[in-house]
Amino acid sequence: MATAIQTWQIVDNKLTQVSTSFSENGRKEFQDLEKWIKTNPEILGNDIALIGEQVILASGRLDFLAVDRLGNLVVIELKRDNLSRDVLAQAIDYAAVLATYEQEQLNEICKSFTGREFGVARELGDYLSERFPDADFEEISVNQTQRILLVGFSIDESLQRMIEWLSEKYSLAINAIALKYTKTSSGDELLSRISIIPEAVEIGNVRKRKFVIAMSDEPGNYDEATLKAKLTDYLAAPMWSAKRLREAFLPALLENQVVTRAEMKKKFIEKKQAEDDFQAGRYLAIISQQLNMKWNDFLRQVIGYGTPNYSWKKDNFCIQPSYRTLVEDVLKNLKTNPQLVQEPT
Repeated sequence: MATAIQTWQIVDNKLTQVSTSFSENGRKEFQDLEKWIKTNPEILGNDIALIGEQVILASGRLDFLAVDRLGNLVVIELKRDNLSRDVLAQAIDYAAVLATYEQEQLNEICKSFTGREFGVARELGDYLSERFPDADFEEISVNQTQRILLVGFSIDESLQRMIEWLSEKYSLAINAIALKYTKTSSGDELLSRISIIPEAVEIGNVRKRKFVIAMSDEPGNYDEATLKAKLTDYLAAPMWSAKRLREAFLPALLENQVVTRAEMKKKFIEKKQAEDDFQAGRYLAIISQQLNMKWNDFLRQVIGYGTPNYSWKKDNFCIQPSYRTLVEDVLKNLKTNPQLVQEPT
């Protein structure tokens, strides 16, 4: 059962349940919710300053990016209805990308957002100093830690269980908020909230440790049917990394026994998955991160790589010979059945 908020109004000393929807009152859930959050981000937490909206990342489009008073990035993902467990993987992907961002990149995001919202582009340091006058952002290092905040109108029990476990056992800075829109009989519009993890506990987790994404080079050991299913699900997911793997990276590996990093960047440009060498390099770095995530061991079972010349950068990519036919079958199935694929937005 999903966590949701119910509301009752007291009328003539009697409780009357209030159940109204956005559409019934001429509201548009996503658009109105985004506007309301921008007018007062405290609905999400009292220590959050929004610095970006609809931020385009290499792995997709993030709804909101914020910074808290400790200088930590806050990845905020909105869903127009129920929060399912799938949204957690998407948010972790965003956090992994943003963990590599330097202050110059965050500064450009902030200037774009403040220029659009307030008419004047603000430098990140100045903007945060205004929002948090009690914090010294000359001493605080921005983006040492990433927080994840998921927002919807109900929360799946499985997602709630995962969030509570990650928070309690690993002190990860992750939370989910369920919102409830209500219009009373007198015409007042209300927006209520409930969070899975108390805000004080979430902030305590931030102070304890950085959001660490488990990494590994160990391949999986799945049977062929399971491996095929996992690869299909991953490549069909609404992530930019999955799209680039599907449309450029894997096809390039099928065309050649081994593809160097430099050659792969050229393939990205040829297959119109990147505009130039620099952009192709960034996108390839994100895919390299995906390959290293511990839970993506099925990708490492299929894709081989090396790190020559004592470099940390992956190079000399290949598809393991025993899985070339499997990869061909998966890509062919997704291409002939486009309804299986969820395109990133």
